[in-house]
Amino acid sequence: MRKSFNSLQSVIRSAMHLNLLSGYLFVFKNKRADRIKDVFWDNSGYAMFYKVLQKGTFQFPDLEHVSSAGLEIEPATLHLILDGIDLSSVRHRQRYRLPHSLDQSNSFVSGVIQ
Repeated sequence: MRKSFNSLQSVIRSAMHLNLLSGYLFVFKNKRADRIKDVFWDNSGYAMFYKVLQKGTFQFPDLEHVSSAGLEIEPATLHLILDGIDLSSVRHRQRYRLPHSLDQSNSFVSGVIQ
């Protein structure tokens, strides 16, 4: 987790092929999953949130079979991850969702920092 703003911006642009100014919150975790960095644009500059767990790990959805562009997750899922909830025990009830092209809601993109 030694990557700085510039390094993470480079990962977002070149590896994930996304724009940091898109409004997404980009979430990165280390291999041990005990540290995360969130990077986002807040209309006046780049901001970063960094969290280190004293005990335990963050449980992310399976990222092994995800493209280099990362995985888009809902705000509620990020909240569960930060609260330490086991995602395998969570059941989502079916809800109506707008087609992806019409959806203007905030989402998060998650990745792994090697």
